[in-house]
Amino acid sequence: MIGRTLAIDYGLKRTGLASCDPMGITAQPLPAIVSSSLSDTVVAVLAHVKERQIVRLLIGMPYMPDGREGEQAQNVHLFIDACRKALPDGFDIQHQDERHTTKEAHMLLKETGLKGKKKKAVLDSTAAVIILREFLATNC
Repeated sequence: MIGRTLAIDYGLKRTGLASCDPMGITAQPLPAIVSSSLSDTVVAVLAHVKERQIVRLLIGMPYMPDGREGEQAQNVHLFIDACRKALPDGFDIQHQDERHTTKEAHMLLKETGLKGKKKKAVLDSTAAVIILREFLATNC
């Protein structure tokens, strides 16, 4: 795999981001996008794509525990559709099961001692790092 991937933990208010190096070896969290507007979130993602020379979006898909798609998954599909419309034809957009990533992010951050607003500010991007690490582990 060559090129940078931008992992996204999409949320209606806060969207976590993480990116990898061009060789797909390391995953780093990026500041979350705080926005309640789908279009503003897409614009912010596009800025990251351009600035970081991203070649692939990896979007976490919040499946229900039984594997079905719930209400939040429908919001993610709307986000994916908006990204597809805004990016060049053929841009690589993939999604990955993100069940349990937020729980895992909570556990990781608990070990750091972060609490309250500081923890909330990095939770979604930590979940995006987990999504990206799982992807890199199986695709590189």
